[in-house]
Amino acid sequence: MKIIERYITRELLIPFTVVATILAILFASFSSARFLAGAVTESLGLAAMLKLVLLKTLIALEVLMPISLYVAVVMGLGRLHRDQEIAVLRSAGVSESRIIYAILIVAIPVGIASGVLSIFVRPWAYEESYMLNAQAEAELNMERFQAGRFYGTEGKGRGRVVYIQTKDDAGNQVKDVFHYINESGSSELILAKAAHQPELEPGQRPQIHLLDGYIYRLMHSGTEDTVVQFDKLIYFTDSGNVLDYKRKAAPTAALMKSDQPRDIAEFQWRLSRPVATILLALIAVPFSRASPRQEKGERTYYAAALVFAIYYILNGLAQTWVEQGTIGSVPGVWWLYAVMLLIVLSLLSPRFWQNLFLRR
Repeated sequence: MKIIERYITRELLIPFTVVATILAILFASFSSARFLAGAVTESLGLAAMLKLVLLKTLIALEVLMPISLYVAVVMGLGRLHRDQEIAVLRSAGVSESRIIYAILIVAIPVGIASGVLSIFVRPWAYEESYMLNAQAEAELNMERFQAGRFYGTEGKGRGRVVYIQTKDDAGNQVKDVFHYINESGSSELILAKAAHQPELEPGQRPQIHLLDGYIYRLMHSGTEDTVVQFDKLIYFTDSGNVLDYKRKAAPTAALMKSDQPRDIAEFQWRLSRPVATILLALIAVPFSRASPRQEKGERTYYAAALVFAIYYILNGLAQTWVEQGTIGSVPGVWWLYAVMLLIVLSLLSPRFWQNLFLRR
């Protein structure tokens, strides 16, 4: 790599790293605040919550990286234009094609990294996050209960009180369980001598196994109450939603073989990440040419933000149309990137084409 290309790539990598880091931190902070507001820490524990935040941030990186590169090109080349360094480079014989080449030196590896995240890391992160979310949404989680304390919750027309007498050091076995639920028309009391919560497997609902106990069903209307004795009771602690097939967590190879519109849309979304990253970087080039010294430069930045917003909306529409069957697998979501490619080819300056053909 020549010194000019190294200089331009450095001017792009610095803002790209800064913007990507800031966006990732902001996203992780937002996710942490949302989980804390939802009492996920109580349900899962701090370590599991941090893991869930990390997984969500990994998923978001496939979107944050193209945004960061887009902003980096606008900012990095914009500074070079503002300080007249691009003019000096051109007067020294540096062509437009060399500048584009320097941008591609950064854009192609970033696009490949975004593709790897989308094709391989994304499904794994979604699968792990679905498992953690299932545990967080569970109404009961014995790991967070301490022996000798009452725990109560209230919401959606029902209240709950849980108490356990003793708990082993590993936290897997508890004894003398008291579980009371108060609903609008009835109350339920469960007493069990022992209980344990098995580890979840993929597709398995969160549950607690209660041993040797009684269930007292008390009707508020005065009708007949019921008492049930059990040796073993499996108590499902979720709302009834099983961790069934979720296409975002499905392996890319499985999506490739599917003929379902939603699977096709997800598959094409994953493959399109590298293409989108590179094309966005090239589309950002014209927005860096205007000098930011005057108001015209600020308007250019606003235009760059507007163009990205339009791309983001069209990107969502393209995927939705494929999911709904409005557009078939061909052209699928690829029509959007064909339009972006035409825009890139039209926005590149005539000097680029002249130098390209002169080299031939």
